[in-house]
Amino acid sequence: MEKDDYFVIKALEDGVNVIGLTRGTDTRFHHSEKLDKGEVMIAQFTEHTSAVKIRGKALIQTSHGEMNND
Repeated sequence: MEKDDYFVIKALEDGVNVIGLTRGTDTRFHHSEKLDKGEVMIAQFTEHTSAVKIRGKALIQTSHGEMNND
């Protein structure tokens, strides 16, 4: 996924946590959002964000496809 690509996270239950992780030698949490059922977040990787951790049931759509986490 390129830095300019967007990805979509749709909460399938209340309380889905979306956590951004930093780039660099030490990976750290730097941003957190909580989504309720039906809420959608559109995000992208940046010079500061290298990974995203998602807790809870959600539908994730990227340019590489679509997936659900359980």
